[in-house]
Amino acid sequence: MTLRSAVDSLADAPPFDSRELRDTLGRFATGVTVVTTLDPNGVAIGLTVSSFNSVSLEPPLVLWSLSADSPSREAFESAHYYAINVLAADQAGVSNQFASRLADKFDGVDWRPGAGGAPLLSGCCAWFEVRNTQRVPGGDHLIFIGEVVGIDRDPSRAPLLFHDGRYRHLGDVSQ
Repeated sequence: MTLRSAVDSLADAPPFDSRELRDTLGRFATGVTVVTTLDPNGVAIGLTVSSFNSVSLEPPLVLWSLSADSPSREAFESAHYYAINVLAADQAGVSNQFASRLADKFDGVDWRPGAGGAPLLSGCCAWFEVRNTQRVPGGDHLIFIGEVVGIDRDPSRAPLLFHDGRYRHLGDVSQ
């Protein structure tokens, strides 16, 4: 088989379905974050996101992605700042609350304003205050790239993890 015929046969291969892709992506453990901002009327909004990652240290850039059909899309696109709240191991309930369709996801959640008023949730293990700088279409999502303008962390709090469709807790692995 030549390289060209191998490439052609891959192009003709039947595609995997989205459930299989989702299950395979689920094998990659991620941290759990809640991304928050203020909408144009000054109302706090937020959603649970596991697609958070660093991009660059100089300048300090991070990214996350949002479903293109999210009802929060317009508010996040127009926001000057947002906060990325890295949830602690005991905050699965907070994750579920912000992943829900509740009208007021902040009900019962303690927070303080960060850069541009973006909510910084209490009890997290880390916080990033981010200036909204770039948005890049990516398939059925919009990728947000932002400049980190403030950080804080609580080293005494372990992160909440998500793996294989379930919340997990960090455990040390001996070598």
